[in-house]
Amino acid sequence: MRRMFNVVMRVISSLIGVLIVLMGGIWILQGLNLAWGSLSRSFMQGDQHWAFYGAIMLIVGVCEIVWSNTRQ
Repeated sequence: MRRMFNVVMRVISSLIGVLIVLMGGIWILQGLNLAWGSLSRSFMQGDQHWAFYGAIMLIVGVCEIVWSNTRQ
């Protein structure tokens, strides 16, 4: 039972990490004014602060994925 719980939590943690990476990528695109479609109409568009925040979120998401897949 404990092993199954660890597997489920590892999958959930990895999915959260992937979502954080995607959100960070969108923030970077909007901050650098590279977003297209409906993403290009945002208050974050062209504001380089959001590119910086997105880079931080991207790093946090990658760390979450790595951490969840390397722990015992």
